[in-house]
Parts: sequence; C-alpha cells; structure tokens
Amino acid sequence: MRILGVLFLVMLPVLGAAQSSSLSKVWVPDLGNGTYKNPVLYADYSDPDVVRVSSDYYLTSSSFNAAPGLQILHSKDLVNWSIISTVFTQQSPVDVFSKPQHGNGVWAPSIRYHKGQFYIYYPDPDYGIYVTRAKNPAGPWETPILIKEAKGWIDPCPLWDADGQAYLVHAFAGSRAGFKSVLAVSRMSPDGLKLLGDEVLIFDGHDKHPTIEGPKFYKRNGYYYIFAPGGGVSTGWQVVLRSKNVFGPYEDRIVMAQGNTPINGPHQGAWVTTPGDKEDWFVHFQDQGPYGRVVHLQPMVWKNDWPVIGNDPDGDGKGEPVLTYRKPAHKGSAQPLATPATSDEFDGTTLGLQWQWHANPQPGWAFINPPQSTLRLYSVPLPADFKNYWQVPNLLLQKLPAAAFTATTKLTFIPRFEGEKTGLIVMGMDYAHLSITNQNGHLSLAPVVCQNADKLAPESATAPPVDVPANQPIYLRVAVREGAKCQFSYSLDGQQFKPIGTEFQAREGRWIGAKVGLFCTRASKTNDAGSADVDWFRIE
Repeated sequence: MRILGVLFLVMLPVLGAAQSSSLSKVWVPDLGNGTYKNPVLYADYSDPDVVRVSSDYYLTSSSFNAAPGLQILHSKDLVNWSIISTVFTQQSPVDVFSKPQHGNGVWAPSIRYHKGQFYIYYPDPDYGIYVTRAKNPAGPWETPILIKEAKGWIDPCPLWDADGQAYLVHAFAGSRAGFKSVLAVSRMSPDGLKLLGDEVLIFDGHDKHPTIEGPKFYKRNGYYYIFAPGGGVSTGWQVVLRSKNVFGPYEDRIVMAQGNTPINGPHQGAWVTTPGDKEDWFVHFQDQGPYGRVVHLQPMVWKNDWPVIGNDPDGDGKGEPVLTYRKPAHKGSAQPLATPATSDEFDGTTLGLQWQWHANPQPGWAFINPPQSTLRLYSVPLPADFKNYWQVPNLLLQKLPAAAFTATTKLTFIPRFEGEKTGLIVMGMDYAHLSITNQNGHLSLAPVVCQNADKLAPESATAPPVDVPANQPIYLRVAVREGAKCQFSYSLDGQQFKPIGTEFQAREGRWIGAKVGLFCTRASKTNDAGSADVDWFRIE
C-alpha cells in the first residue's frame, strides 16, 4: 500500500463550501404534485453511485480529469439534489494532472457507509484503485490511498459481509489491461484499506454481456448480487448477477433495457432503499452525447429474488425506464425543491461547487474578490506547444444543465500585455468560444470554432472581429437549443444582444459531456498579468 499525492489547500479560499443558490431556471425534476420526471439530474454526473445513511442520500460520480474531483451530492428524496462537497482539490499524481488528461483520472466510483465512516473507492485506469474516507460526506476527506497498483483495474465496489469479511469487486479496461468484459472479486481487510491475496475471476461477459463493467456489490436474502451494465455505454442494458457464494458461480439476468422507450443504454448505477427498506429504487445514467451521461431514477421491485427495474408491461422480468413516476416514499413534509447549483453571483467568499478546472488548479489562477463581488481571473500563459484550448488547464467549467438554456456572463477585461484574451467557451472535442483579445492597443471581440480539437487542429474565426470599448463591462452569451446547438451573442448594455458568428454544434469531450465556462490566457510569460473581473455567470 502506498499513498500518492498531497491534498493542496492553496485553492480552498476559492473553491470551498457550497454557496446558497437559487433553483435551476432550466430543469427541475420535481413536478410539485408528488411525481417527478427523468432525468432527475440533467447533467453529466457519469457512472453515479448512491448510498443512504438514515434518511439522507449521497451521490458521487466520475470526475475524470476535472478538479476539484469527486463531487458529492445530497438529497432527502432521490429527486431533489444539491452539491455539498468535493473529495479532493488536487488529483494524484499532482504533477501529471497539472496538464489536462482528457478521459483519464477518476473513473466510476462507489460510495458506501461502514462503521461510522463514508468510503469512496475509485479507479484511475493508469494507476490503480484508490480509497478515501470521511466521517462527514461534506468533508474533509482523507488523502486517497492507492490499494491496488495496476493498469486497467477499474470500477471498484466494496462489500462488508455479516461475518466481518470484506470483499471488492471490479472490472477491467481493455485499453490498459489488454482484456475486458470480465469481473473479478478480491478479499479485503476489514478496515477496507488493503486487498488480500489474488483476484478471483467470477464472471465472463463476452458471450452474453460484452463490455460488462461498472459492478456494484450487494447482499440480500442470502444471495450476493452484482449489478453491472453490459452492451456498451450508449446501447447497453442492466445486468444483475447472483450467487449464494461470494466467488460464484453467478447466474445472470437482464433486468432493464431500453424497450419501447427513448432512453438509450439505461444502465450503470445504484440500488438504494428508502428508510426502513420499504421501497427499492435504482439510479442510473443515459448517454446523451454532448450533454454527457445524465441521471435517471427508476422504481424497482423484487420477484423471486431477482430485481425488476422500471416498468415491466409484459411481466418477463426485464423492465424499461419510466419517464415520469411518483416520488419515493418520504416521512414528514415534502422536501423543498432543490437542484445542483449553476449560476454564480460571486458575492460570497467561495466559488460554487459546480465549477471545476480542466486540470489541477494552481495558485493565482483565480481569486474571489468579496469587496467587489467579483471573480478575478488572471491571464495564464498558454502552454509552450499551444495548438488550441484542448491543451489549456485553466478553463473554469461546469456541466451543461439542460437540453436548452442560455449562459450569460458580465465581465470587465483589464489587459496589460499584447495577446491577452478572455472569454466564454463551450468545450469538447470540438469547441467554440466568444473571446476578447488585446490587440494593437485595443480590444477585439471575435467568435472562434475549433473542429477536432482533440487532434490539435487549429482554430478558425466564424465572423470578422468587432472592436469593443475598454474599461467597461461586456456581456457574453451562448444560447443552447435542443441538440446542443449553440449561438453566441454579445451586449454592451446587458439589454440588447447581437448574435455573432455561425451556430456551433457542441460535441462531447472524452468520456464526458461538453462543458461551458470561462478562461483568461496570455501568449507569453511575464512578471505581471492582466485580468478579467467576472461580475456574474447566469444560467437561464
């Protein structure tokens, strides 16, 4: 066992506890009449896992290369969710993740509660399996410990048995391990901090459930259950395995598939019960391309010791997703409506927890400025081998929050050097931004698109640059319509917005949805920096 990395605290004054935030103006799943609509989280909370402790539910999900990583969400009813914390500010190895590592980092995690502590197990496909613990899910979380050093060991989930024995199930990434579509179980120390002995291969999904992965471990009525997705991210189904012996042999059954619904690839998530184990529910994702893997909530029942998830109109044991349904049972008064934060007025002392950097944040990238109620972004030198913004670490981004929305920011650009730039960006393997550049002593506004950014293709302007006045606020906006089609516009007064450039088709990132946010860069290294003072960022 070894410990990798340090949890630096340099950014905690900026990225700290959650601010109070208003309800989303673009997606509220609670219909207010005792029912809800899916997705319950219309954002890229990929590979979700949920644990209930007493009457509280906690959710975490894959965060890949983004930092702070492993966002923790809280709910009282599985429908109304708020972000309450993140596990770490700097991802290990710290030096590696100081540059964008698209698609790497934190893959599918699991969250559990055992003997008064919360545990999160997560894989990094290039380094191995980590575990971190906390007494309070709002933090602080312990420095993650690497308990299995291996390439391609992914998607771990623990199980503490009634006899005190502990086990860990996991999958394999073919891109690193050289094989996939199998699941393995390891013995684990009772404290959950060490693996004991060799892995035991317990299921091979090549014939019936190719690309089986993302396992979640449970025990019920003397059966060991492993819930796992098969068939691939966008087209697969939910598999459940069961056995009387932790090491198998396991029977398998498909318990949910798309059926006659528009919900493609419904799988990979968490079985969770309401207080007193009175009701069963299943939380899973649906891949929506540029919107990422959005989160759905399905009713679940048990028949002959097999779960059935969603509606099962023909009674064959294979359910299909619901679009609307009654909310989970909840004692007491109805829970207030809640949604993960999106807008940020920057009027507190911390950034909202919806924000994540594209790589490990460095001191000096950003400061909350309470006297001015602004966020100051200092210009950061572009990488020496800069081709496009796929390579840039200081992108401050958040998930797309709905199928259609408008993101607007009010900022004042105060450049000091030639080539400094700030703007509003929609980031993915293709990206577009509306940016202000300091050129030849004046400010120039221009829309830019980069196709195949992941292949380091060059940017191209989609409209001639427009001169804008210095030393005054400028409003930048992107309107996103169904299908993730994006139109940029700008305003000098915040009232009249002028469209600029052509419509841009957003595209997903590597294993993630597109993101929207801010940046501030400069072309070379100097002993001072210009800055952008961001008054607010609003999703409407």
